[in-house]
Amino acid sequence: MMISKRRGGLAVASALAAAALTVASCGSGSTPESSAPASSAAAEPVTIRVQTFGGGTNFGYKNAITKWNAEHKDIQIKEEHLTDQFEQQYWPQMIQWLQAGNGAGDVVGIDEGGMGLAKAHPEWWADLKEFGLESRKADFPAWKWENGVAADGKLFGLGTDIGGMSICYRTDLFKKAGLATDREEVGALWPTWDEFMKVGQQFQAKVKDTKWADGTNTLYQVVLYQEAAKNGNVTYFDKDNNLIVDKNPAVKAGFDFASKMSQQGLTAKLRNFTDEWAAGTQKGAFATVGCPSWMLGVVSGNAGDAGAGKWDVASVPGGGGNWGGSWLAVPKQSKHPKEAAQVADYLTQAQTEASIFTDFGNMPSNTKAQQDPAVQGAKNEFFNNAPIGEIFAKSASSLQPVFLGVKHAQVKNAIESVIQGMDDGSVPYDKAWQQLVDDAVKAAG
Repeated sequence: MMISKRRGGLAVASALAAAALTVASCGSGSTPESSAPASSAAAEPVTIRVQTFGGGTNFGYKNAITKWNAEHKDIQIKEEHLTDQFEQQYWPQMIQWLQAGNGAGDVVGIDEGGMGLAKAHPEWWADLKEFGLESRKADFPAWKWENGVAADGKLFGLGTDIGGMSICYRTDLFKKAGLATDREEVGALWPTWDEFMKVGQQFQAKVKDTKWADGTNTLYQVVLYQEAAKNGNVTYFDKDNNLIVDKNPAVKAGFDFASKMSQQGLTAKLRNFTDEWAAGTQKGAFATVGCPSWMLGVVSGNAGDAGAGKWDVASVPGGGGNWGGSWLAVPKQSKHPKEAAQVADYLTQAQTEASIFTDFGNMPSNTKAQQDPAVQGAKNEFFNNAPIGEIFAKSASSLQPVFLGVKHAQVKNAIESVIQGMDDGSVPYDKAWQQLVDDAVKAAG
């Protein structure tokens, strides 16, 4: 499997700026269909720019795009992977482009954390109903479909993947520590998060040069989403978009767990979706990471071919959860909305989403793909042939959606910056909770 090219902060800024500058030249080389001449046999192919984010294998579109481009000479897909970081870089830049009316691609990926704001701004989006895509409603769980419908009823987004939860772990390092390596036995080691930390202490007593977990933020998210299911399926905002960070027990539970992990010295102090975190994956800086299904592609992409067979997948303490998932939308500024809608339609079809899952691990939100025998029986070669279909796909239909507010992405970034600061020592433990609350209030405006 190919390792995705890593981007530092300056490189990301350059890539985002370059994408803005090329909006007039990429994907605008042919005349829109409404004004096309009668004879168009010699017309240049339409290039549809698909902008995405995420680490490792990203949205997992590599093989699907290659297949489309080989079969559709009139419409070519060009994927632009802008950055690993959604809240800090991708979404703020995308908002600027959407507000300005240029710069965004023809199809753009949106993480769940940005969907509240996206729904509140129907003026940013093309209406996919105009291209017949309302017929896709039966392909998705009701909550996934409804989250792609804007405040004015416009259909603007189609679902890509959904979450599902596990722990990814290094079998070679577990063996070095004298721990079980079989995935069933490993899962039995940590029925609770307290047991997870105890096993981590045992691990670090034996393996001195490796930390138990990557950092505080990844596992904080896992615990937060588990606890959200016990507290009305909300995190930072209630369903009326009121900020509830200081009132929601789910947030405090996640924070308390992150604080304990950090104070016990069980983390490598790496912030997820950074170059340092990716390098830590490759170098064996940590032995475990919280793994919603889409994280499998991130881990394998970061670790590279040398990591194949060293990683496996076990059940998560506390029993499941639903973190993550994205949508594809067509910005209104696209000069080729019809062709862009065709591409978004293709990338979210059952066959495409099923192949992405079997190739990279992103669990389909398309219910027909979830029921595909190839998905149900899928194994992941990189992760010791882990039965990812059994681990993720068979429970997909029972996943509960978590409500995320309009300003979720901004608040999430502020909160995770405090939790990371607590881990790296820049925020004192005894002041971290109050700073988290204060910074969340500022981010929410």
